[in-house]
Amino acid sequence: MTSMRQSARLFRVPLVFTGAGLAGAVLVGWSYEQSISGALSFLIVASVLAVLEISLSFDNAVVNANTLNRMTPVWQRRFLTWGILIAVFGMRIVFPLAIVSIAAQIGPLSAIYLAAADPAEYARIIEGAHISISAFGGTFLMMVALCFFIDEGKKVDWIRSLECQLRKCASIRGLEIALVLIIILVVSGFLPDGKASEFVFAAILGLLTFLGFEALGHFLGEKANLPGHMARGGVGAFLYLEMLDASFSLDGVIGAFALTNNLFLIAIGLGIGAFYVRSMTIMLVENRTLTEFRFLEHGAFYSIFILSAIMFMQSLMHVPEVFTGLVGASLILFAGWRSIEYRKAEKG
Repeated sequence: MTSMRQSARLFRVPLVFTGAGLAGAVLVGWSYEQSISGALSFLIVASVLAVLEISLSFDNAVVNANTLNRMTPVWQRRFLTWGILIAVFGMRIVFPLAIVSIAAQIGPLSAIYLAAADPAEYARIIEGAHISISAFGGTFLMMVALCFFIDEGKKVDWIRSLECQLRKCASIRGLEIALVLIIILVVSGFLPDGKASEFVFAAILGLLTFLGFEALGHFLGEKANLPGHMARGGVGAFLYLEMLDASFSLDGVIGAFALTNNLFLIAIGLGIGAFYVRSMTIMLVENRTLTEFRFLEHGAFYSIFILSAIMFMQSLMHVPEVFTGLVGASLILFAGWRSIEYRKAEKG
């Protein structure tokens, strides 16, 4: 009963924001369409976007919780307050505007005007940048996943035949980087020359960004047993989590344009989802779920690896966002079920 009350408490803010967000979607729909049917269509799209964001980001919540468990209470609070503001307003609003500003070489205010006055053109510019976005996000997330599995200090294995071999390879310096570079070269080989150079440039930028955060963690003297030895607490861990959230959000932001061209509707739908991800993260930390569910973290990192591979594939073909969300959620649910089975076997 106590656990249920705690869960209800954690989801109060997301529920309030859901009500306010859906009401805002109706108002935006009415302002654009001037009809009840138009307002209802905006309401439905906002609801679908919120569900899509939650399904795509559950693995993000698991990884966030794993990192927060190693952070100091002060930086936990800072991430859960400032971090959500950055996640909602930074990635769901500022990031798409920044893409349009850079791609169209216009100012931020002009980008906002374009989003409001000509959403179709705004979406076209975003879609035109999808190769760079997929390359950057896919590279960053693949490094996150590989650094979890190729780690000599990793003590728990889920799929032992695979993970034991990867752990043994951890003594080979730079193996993760080499594997990612090979994948980048293979994918770029299937792209036209102009697009290939764009893909490789963005992918290398994603790789350098990951290595930059790793170097920052070392520089701050806060080395910990995290993917890529990210920082235990403080600025390093905070920035790492923000970049991780940004990489997860890339897929959702781009996928949202398959449902609507309206920036404000996208911000509302994905913003609702972001609040639920925050609450799921807090619930995992407070209930110490990752301690009780032995393989849940592994499921999240397998999901991250598959998401990164899908982002690379999206440079070559369209992959439905629903498929991406279902694969990630299924892996985590399966990992949770295997954790329960392991715990039963241990007690029996």
